[in-house]
Amino acid sequence: MQKSLKNRDIYLRQLKAFQDTEMIKVITGIRRCGKSCLMKLMAEHLRSSGIADKQIVEMNFESMRFAEMTAKDLYRFVCEQVIPGKRMYLFFDEVQRIDGWENAVNSFRVDFDCDIYITGSNAHLLSSELSTYLAGRYVEIKVLPLSFREFLDFHGYTVSERKAITGQMKKRITDADGEVCDPKELYEAYAQFGGMPMLADVGLELDRVSAALEGIYSAVVVRDILEREKRKGQRTITDSLLLRKLMMFLADNIGNSVSATSIGNTLVSEGLLEEGNRKAKPATHTIQAYIEALKESYIFYEIKRFDIKGKEYLKTLGKYYIVDTGLRNYLLGYREGDTGHILENIIYFELLRRGYDVAIGKIDKKEVDFIATKADDKKYIQVTEAMNAPETRERELLPLQRIPDNYEKIVVCMDTGLQQEQDGILIVNAIDFLLE
Repeated sequence: MQKSLKNRDIYLRQLKAFQDTEMIKVITGIRRCGKSCLMKLMAEHLRSSGIADKQIVEMNFESMRFAEMTAKDLYRFVCEQVIPGKRMYLFFDEVQRIDGWENAVNSFRVDFDCDIYITGSNAHLLSSELSTYLAGRYVEIKVLPLSFREFLDFHGYTVSERKAITGQMKKRITDADGEVCDPKELYEAYAQFGGMPMLADVGLELDRVSAALEGIYSAVVVRDILEREKRKGQRTITDSLLLRKLMMFLADNIGNSVSATSIGNTLVSEGLLEEGNRKAKPATHTIQAYIEALKESYIFYEIKRFDIKGKEYLKTLGKYYIVDTGLRNYLLGYREGDTGHILENIIYFELLRRGYDVAIGKIDKKEVDFIATKADDKKYIQVTEAMNAPETRERELLPLQRIPDNYEKIVVCMDTGLQQEQDGILIVNAIDFLLE
């Protein structure tokens, strides 16, 4: 019996918005983040809205059933399913495993009345080949691991609202038995174990979580990075030791400014590459190629700096954030500390989920953690653990106070203190922010 699918409404709404348009829906994201389930949810939506089963073609190219398939085989297979006079709905999961798949997908678009959905676990899916064939004819749906709100839903918790004694509306979280839960305890579980959807089936016991995350790590590193074929203009990634050390370094330095040169120097100076006979510093372009591979497989995301006064992006050091804090803890070991950077990491991806483009802000010599921009909306956001100490309050507020425009300015923190607003700057509890 097939288990019921948990809703990913944030992404399903995006797919529905482009249903029955010429645009090919390209669903991207790290392996096991829920892309296949999202496609199944979309297929379920179609069936519930009256689309016949025979009009829906679903193919997962990780199945042995399609292991030897070529692009021409794919074209023939789909041609045999097409019902004359009917619109077809084509779902291709991990389609990049088929050589020349772009030709087939483009032919379906040209030859048939069809609505096409594809997934891929590597950003190479959206590189030159697809762009050449489908320029302007696809929309990317970027899927991330579960948000905190989704994490609660997947693990059987319910979020409701109640009126506090002050008259404010407060969030209340209950478990399956109706017992009220401590939001901070649940946030700490989310920060420790992360938001990979499969953990809802595995449970949140450390050994089982570690085994599940080991599987994700292996799938991403082996299938998407070490086994990737040589591509035009790209280096093949062959050194699994260097790759793992680099991942550990970036995971340990989320939210810190780094460069390929500084990474190479640190790996050697801290003795991180002194295994076997390996003592030589890797070349900067090698480090950069490995970082690009990690970004392509959606493990790490790079964030650029933006000069708020000069209104331009800067070429100086960027920062990296890891797509899932559970994977970070798997790589580094489950340890205390660094909760400030973990919170910053979580808020960054929450902003991406909400559709914002995110940059680091520079104002004079001060830094604003995030400038979040979309369409007609912009927010300046600082992230810190607590706002109680006067020196912390001054440090976090000063960059925001210097920004000359009137867009919303927010400090997100675990402990807000008593003051909820200062100089027009909102001071918001992080858990409330994540539950919005």
